[in-house]
Amino acid sequence: MSAPSVLIAGCGDIGGRLASQLVAEHWRVHGLRRTVSNLPAGVVGVAGDLFSEQCPADWPTGPLDYVVYSAAATDHDEAGYRTAYVEGLRHVLGWLEQHGQRPRRLLFVSSSSVYGQQKGEWVDESSSTEAGGYSGQVMLEAEQLALDSGIPASRVRLTGIYGPGREWLLSQVRQGYRVVIDPPLYANRIHADDAAGLLAYLLKADHQGRTLEDCYIGVDDAPAPLAEVVGWLRDYMGVTEWAEDASVRRAGSKRCSNARAKALGWVPRYPSFREGYAAILEGRC
Repeated sequence: MSAPSVLIAGCGDIGGRLASQLVAEHWRVHGLRRTVSNLPAGVVGVAGDLFSEQCPADWPTGPLDYVVYSAAATDHDEAGYRTAYVEGLRHVLGWLEQHGQRPRRLLFVSSSSVYGQQKGEWVDESSSTEAGGYSGQVMLEAEQLALDSGIPASRVRLTGIYGPGREWLLSQVRQGYRVVIDPPLYANRIHADDAAGLLAYLLKADHQGRTLEDCYIGVDDAPAPLAEVVGWLRDYMGVTEWAEDASVRRAGSKRCSNARAKALGWVPRYPSFREGYAAILEGRC
């Protein structure tokens, strides 16, 4: 079996981690981003702007087995989200058509913001998507574009990504961050390495001829109340002073399930926030 080829459109943090994992397994990896000098070793750079209609000059001309769309919004408003996730995906689909390329599968990296549940419910891929904010609504629009592309597509709805370089919560806890206990605000999280690992697992499963579903949730095994996460981090880091008043006052949240991904055989390296944050604080990831 020849080495499969993949284009990662939006090869930033998660895309770069995915690229490194696939290069290590001898995949032919093309990474599309504005500055290709930052791509991991072994990745073929495709210098381009997903937000522009102009096809990158060095777009790969040979067959592409897979495309992973992993963009990030530059502007965090509705227009910025639409530019990044809807228009950017539309550009990539157009460039594929322009070059006569029809990948075996498209992975669209989405978000759990498509779910509007706020009463502590367990949420899976079959749960209703009634996003209350523009971010989730735009993501649903982009997901539909992927599904209607004519290319077999799977949406991968990632939850709160954390990892090296994504340490806002650690910083807040060091500064005395305190959150309400009741009602619990559940923290659905996935370590950046596991987010990339799930994408890699799905690509490899498809290449092996296994049947993929059209949607997967990317989350660890143990959604936990944010107060529990903060309390554990406080103890782990030896923080002894914190704010008198709670900083987060929200009505509730949801708990996301990774049962479908695990049924396919995926196993997160960091099954809960404890393993993941310990690895970050000890410099092991």
